[in-house]
Amino acid sequence: MARTAQTQRAYTGPALWSRGFRPFFLAAGIWAALAIAIWPAILMGRVTLPTAFGPVDWHVHEMLFGYGAAVVAGFLLTAIPNWTGRLPVAGASLAALAGLWLAGRIAVLMSGSIGWTGALLIDSAFLLAFALVTAREIVAGKNWRNAKVVGIVLMLAIANIAFHLEAAWTGSATFAARAGIGLLVLLILLVGGRVVPSFTGNWLARQGLPARPVPFGRPDGAILLLAAAALLVWIAHPEGPLTGTLLLCAGMANLWRLARWQGWRTLSDPLVLVLHVGFALTAIGFLAAAAHAFAPSMVPAALGLHIWAIGGIGGMTLAIMTRATLGHTGRALHASRLTVLIYLAIAAALLTRAVAALPVPHQMPLIHLSATLWVIAFVLFLMSYGRMLYRRS
Repeated sequence: MARTAQTQRAYTGPALWSRGFRPFFLAAGIWAALAIAIWPAILMGRVTLPTAFGPVDWHVHEMLFGYGAAVVAGFLLTAIPNWTGRLPVAGASLAALAGLWLAGRIAVLMSGSIGWTGALLIDSAFLLAFALVTAREIVAGKNWRNAKVVGIVLMLAIANIAFHLEAAWTGSATFAARAGIGLLVLLILLVGGRVVPSFTGNWLARQGLPARPVPFGRPDGAILLLAAAALLVWIAHPEGPLTGTLLLCAGMANLWRLARWQGWRTLSDPLVLVLHVGFALTAIGFLAAAAHAFAPSMVPAALGLHIWAIGGIGGMTLAIMTRATLGHTGRALHASRLTVLIYLAIAAALLTRAVAALPVPHQMPLIHLSATLWVIAFVLFLMSYGRMLYRRS
């Protein structure tokens, strides 16, 4: 930590390139708002993008490998120096990584002009380069405890490549889309399983409460393996009794993990509480996917997918981005009114999209409302945290 602080004092360039969370959280917020703002019009055929991807594939790809990958990069580039004691990636190297991410967004958008091969080569460069950077830092720091994170990032890069190939060859990237969702969900279960009890324990200690969350142990590792197996089977075949049973067991097991972390004691602190809610929704996503696997004609697949995507991935990433931005810019870990509105907006976006996934009237207006609420959440994030990310004070 001392070496990191010395490097930050020595760095004299723009604040945006001083730590990984700054450019990637900012880019993630902007892209999440823009891409969803135009999504309903694309879905209804009122706007046509110059992409070779189908509308749904473009939407899914950019949420997973655009927005999701940016948040993962921002978090890991900031967390790894704390894990390893090494200096953070900053300056020109960080700017180059961000440039690769931006080039990927442009390439996917313009893939109808540059072709499938060009889009694949440009877009895949970011995650492959990021996987190499994380591997280098973990190995150089001999931080073998977190080596599994490198594996997930590499698998995310492979899933991105598979998404391009599957969409080009078959017209729809259904398997690769599930793989991307599964990997982000697994990353939440892995990283969230460490940071949620850690941050909760710190908060409880500051309140002078004797209760502490149960730390990560062998049961958590076994449940992660169960969740990975359930997700792998779900990716290959999302319906059937085997898939449903594994998903159900994984969901219940992760709710059991969460129940040991004293979340009910954090109701007075939204910054901590939202971490528990995001993890809970990730676990509930398993249960909804299990319900579809058991009864596909009664429970739509979209229900579980959007609980994972909006509640789990969207909710947890916003929780991490708000907390990390406050902490790493030297601000008090306090949720402002706008921050609470961010959390409420993303929760409302999930609720309306979950209802729209069911056979109810007015589905399209509900989808529009959900998209609007999502955009509101990220516009509020940019209003509250944008200046913190690109300025030093």
